[in-house]
Amino acid sequence: MAASVYFWNLSSSRRVPYDRRLRRLLKDSRYASFLQPGDLVALKVHFGEKGSSGFIGPRLLKPVVDFFRKAGAKPFLTDTNTLYIGQRGETVSHALQAAEHGFDPLLLGAPVVIADGLKSNHEVSVKGPGRHFEHCYLAGDILDADSLVNISHVTGHDLTGFAGALKNMGMGCATRKGKMQQHCGLGPRLDPAKCRSCGDCIEVCGGGSLWLDEEGKVNLDRASCTGCAACLLACRQGALGVDFEVELPVFMERMVEYAGAVLSAFTRPVLHLNYLLHITSGCDCSGGSNGPFCPDLGVLASLDPVALDQASLDLVNLAPGQASVLPAGWQPGADKFAALHPSAEAAYCFEYARKLGLGSREYRLIPV
Repeated sequence: MAASVYFWNLSSSRRVPYDRRLRRLLKDSRYASFLQPGDLVALKVHFGEKGSSGFIGPRLLKPVVDFFRKAGAKPFLTDTNTLYIGQRGETVSHALQAAEHGFDPLLLGAPVVIADGLKSNHEVSVKGPGRHFEHCYLAGDILDADSLVNISHVTGHDLTGFAGALKNMGMGCATRKGKMQQHCGLGPRLDPAKCRSCGDCIEVCGGGSLWLDEEGKVNLDRASCTGCAACLLACRQGALGVDFEVELPVFMERMVEYAGAVLSAFTRPVLHLNYLLHITSGCDCSGGSNGPFCPDLGVLASLDPVALDQASLDLVNLAPGQASVLPAGWQPGADKFAALHPSAEAAYCFEYARKLGLGSREYRLIPV
């Protein structure tokens, strides 16, 4: 059955104020009917890595916050700490980065909550919906919320080709351990030459899998590694890092299964918003923003993340392309994401999500 996808088309509503059009989009989604007065509503966003400018900023999110407050709910803006160690690798730096990018609770009317705790240890185990994981590890404060609104910035992505609702939910709601499971299963990448024999990683190792050899260099027993990823944050020398060497289909299946675990954790439907604005080849985790490869198109909303991502992909591919940003040889009408990331295939994620019952690839596009 075709899912309903509501579309605020930017090109057809230039004279309508943004906040009014977005309120109409949310109203047409009928999501407010699922809310109760006083509900804590998690607005899953991305606060942007340091140096990035393409993320969905506070000005664009303020009408979303206002809508849910007017509905009687108590929204909060949330994300989880990253697997890699950067400006968002632990809660203190992550919260400061959000503040630097303008996410002020007093101006937005909603606080910023980093949902997986100070060092990403605040997690809840949820049964995995597919064949890769018996348990998925999700951020505790997101699962403690009464409702979830998944707000995604559509971009390209090195591993999935396309990043939208499924990626923002599957990767973005996972703790560091959950992200480790998706990217590399068990075990970090080792660079013994950088090891300074401090032993900090050994103290936090959940499985007792790390030790120093006779030369004082770190060693790993993968068989006993629990994949907690605590060592990545503990190591200040860069001797332990993320092992991104995984087959792309396997990674995409793992990510989709995590998205399914998030959906299964809520008794109410999850609302998904995809922003088709400043669409670049790389995601907002990069420390900079490339130029967009197509025009700004608008915002979409749906209760079906698969249909929403499929509609977003189709709209971007139907739109004119920026030839100076797209690779040489790209032809108008061709898949822009495939041209930018030829080794990845967005449709693989969508089809696997459909097979897991997360949604439909068929949709009805409803303008607002």
